[in-house]
Amino acid sequence: MAKQAKFQPGDFVVYPAHGLGKVTAIETRTVAGFQLDMLVIEFEKEKMTLRIPLTKVGAAGLRGLSSRKDMQDAMKTLKGRVRVKRTMWSRRAQEYESKINSGSLVQVAEVVRDLYRNAEQPDQSYSERQIYQAALERLTRELAAVDRTDEEKAQEKLESVLSAASTAAQAAAAEAEAAAEADDVNSDSDSDGDDGDPKEEAA
Repeated sequence: MAKQAKFQPGDFVVYPAHGLGKVTAIETRTVAGFQLDMLVIEFEKEKMTLRIPLTKVGAAGLRGLSSRKDMQDAMKTLKGRVRVKRTMWSRRAQEYESKINSGSLVQVAEVVRDLYRNAEQPDQSYSERQIYQAALERLTRELAAVDRTDEEKAQEKLESVLSAASTAAQAAAAEAEAAAEADDVNSDSDSDGDDGDPKEEAA
């Protein structure tokens, strides 16, 4: 019965559709005349309790708390290059939602990275902010659980990484633009000179 359960009371778990929760109990219930062992998961932020039959845990996509290695991979993703597809926002929004609900920490980090805006960048639309906040909250809660800290400190850590990566990317882009402009100037200067060899005047 309970000995066969992959997760035990007190364990943090991640349910794809709702994010981080905590196993509070394993209880037996009678449903349609059958006894089922149920995993009881509480989602504190949503004030929600979910019960999943132990036999359905795998199919539900439930996973344990990420390891520190997994979290390092997510942090590395945050520092990576922003990748925004040139497609309609409605299509991109669906892809972002799918990533958030995938249960993959790295995919959630990709959404946070791609939708992050610092103070010097253009404002987001309402729907962009909503999706960004949803992804950031997922990542923040799991980081807080992995680091055994509170969510405020976890979010500060994430935003510090994002801000540093954004600043570095902007500096690199400005440097590349300046180099391109310098090349253009040099090219123009070269074209202003004589093209052929100087000719000797006849005596």
